[in-house]
Amino acid sequence: MTLLVVTAVAAEAEALARGLPPGAAVTVAPVGVGPAAAAAGTARLLALAGDRYRAVVSAGIGGGIGLDPGATALATRCVAADLGADSPQGFLSLDELGFGSATADVDPALLAALREALPDAVAGEVLTVSTVTGTAEGTAELRRRHPTAVAEAMEGYGVACAAQGAGLPFGELRTISNVVGPRDRAAWRIGDAFAALTAAAAALAGLHS
Repeated sequence: MTLLVVTAVAAEAEALARGLPPGAAVTVAPVGVGPAAAAAGTARLLALAGDRYRAVVSAGIGGGIGLDPGATALATRCVAADLGADSPQGFLSLDELGFGSATADVDPALLAALREALPDAVAGEVLTVSTVTGTAEGTAELRRRHPTAVAEAMEGYGVACAAQGAGLPFGELRTISNVVGPRDRAAWRIGDAFAALTAAAAALAGLHS
């Protein structure tokens, strides 16, 4: 059976494909930017594939929280960090509102295999947001609410929902292109993040069902 790896955009998929060994039982596909597009795109791929896939990994570049550009992050769980409600007392998560859960756990065996294959990767919460953080105030609030977070991206929670709906193990891998904080495009190192993504592809190819 095949591992499905979904990315937001084609450039991320191409970076991963460059690092896959010939004949790897891995399908890499871009499904769109943001949690809604990621959930819909992943669910469509899974529905069309029957029982072809054995697990799903959300992969791509993201912003580092305490990690420098070029680093690799592995999710211990995904958190939809801005799914909830604003209030005079501050942000209320979906869990606090009683409408479900804004967190999605990753498969322990999948995470353990990725940590073994990528010993330099840092594991922690990976946040899914619809609006990326771009101010010092927003970063401070994010760190306050999610002290164990190591990265921020835009698709993981959506992919997790699709994988869980199909009854498949889920994981998330992010390589860091920039530090989460005040938006400074000049400091971004997207090339380094793509290179790290290519390097991580062999670990994905080595995963076993």
